[in-house]
Amino acid sequence: MTENRPMLSPHALGLIQSLVRMNTVSENSNLALIHFIRDELLKLGVTSRLTFNADKTKANLFATLGEGKTAGIILSGHTDTVPWTGQDWSVDPLGAVVKDLPGPQGVQSGQGLYGRGSADMKGFIGTAVSQAEAFLNSAAPYAIHFAFTYDEETGCFGVKELIADMRDAGIQPLACIVGEPTSMVPATAHKGVYRYQCCVRGKAAHSSLTPQSVNAIEMAARLIGKLRDMGEGFERNEPRYEGFDVPFSTTSVGQMQGGMADNIVPRDAWFRYEFRDLPTASGKAMQTALIAQAREIEAGMKKVDPEAGFSFETICEVPSFLGEADDAITRLAQRLSGQDRVTQVAFGTEAGLFKQSGIASVVCGPGSINQAHQPDEHVSLDQLGQCEAFMQGLAKTTSLGS
Repeated sequence: MTENRPMLSPHALGLIQSLVRMNTVSENSNLALIHFIRDELLKLGVTSRLTFNADKTKANLFATLGEGKTAGIILSGHTDTVPWTGQDWSVDPLGAVVKDLPGPQGVQSGQGLYGRGSADMKGFIGTAVSQAEAFLNSAAPYAIHFAFTYDEETGCFGVKELIADMRDAGIQPLACIVGEPTSMVPATAHKGVYRYQCCVRGKAAHSSLTPQSVNAIEMAARLIGKLRDMGEGFERNEPRYEGFDVPFSTTSVGQMQGGMADNIVPRDAWFRYEFRDLPTASGKAMQTALIAQAREIEAGMKKVDPEAGFSFETICEVPSFLGEADDAITRLAQRLSGQDRVTQVAFGTEAGLFKQSGIASVVCGPGSINQAHQPDEHVSLDQLGQCEAFMQGLAKTTSLGS
């Protein structure tokens, strides 16, 4: 696949640029983007189902191209992006400019579209929308569903509402393609992301009277040590799942805070941490094991003050994903992308939630995760052209098996 690469159409490029120019950082509303896509589909007579967050500032979009067909294939993408504050960009993050890509030793290696979300994952969404008319007029016996969500980057919150609404409406898709950046190589597995906050309540005292106190920071440190022990145990003992960059489950502490002054034993502290579990492991079981460790530490704390102890809050629970190389949707993605192999990815996606709901899934989209979330995020026009060809092939495919 090194020659005769498909060219990206001006129509697809224009749609992608329009999406990239909308600031949909997770803390912002995504409604301008959702309404833009809704209106594009309305031009074709296609209506969209919108499901909202609690305060109606964000929405998912679900649209079916091919109403009346027995089942459909979901094209899934998230509309939110990560922020760029503090990053050193050479271009406007919302500019959606096309410029030469740097190659080895400065040699040009084609052109790329630059901007926040270009790779993750507005390139995929815009390319899918550019083929809406082709999907609508397809002779395939199945429909194509667009499923574009909010708040994936903060914990895959929007897709849970979308899946629930889809089930309430009696929509039972055949399969799902999640268009995260995989360089157009179908991915059949990724780890889960289970993220929590632990709040520690101790007992304050003057630092000269430490036996009368419970030091919240020190108790947090003890539990963090247990968390570290768990991670080292996974590295030593967990059966390897080859194909991942890190072929075992991991733990990590991302934030910690506590204390008021050097001479005050701190009453309160908190820290945030995560488990990234293999598809063969269980992040929830890891959390249960850590809570058991906390209760052991807590017993000594309560001897000093019955109110002392640990409490836990769930930040997000994104399940791991494990598809199959011989699933019909995987084989279809391979055929449409011209790939004879599959891969695994280190990052989390919405595929685990679709699979958990009973929908066979695969992850396949343009661009590389190496560019996502980074300064000067970009996706090559070559990759977008391949994605458009993938979509055009999907519109012409008459069954998952052919």
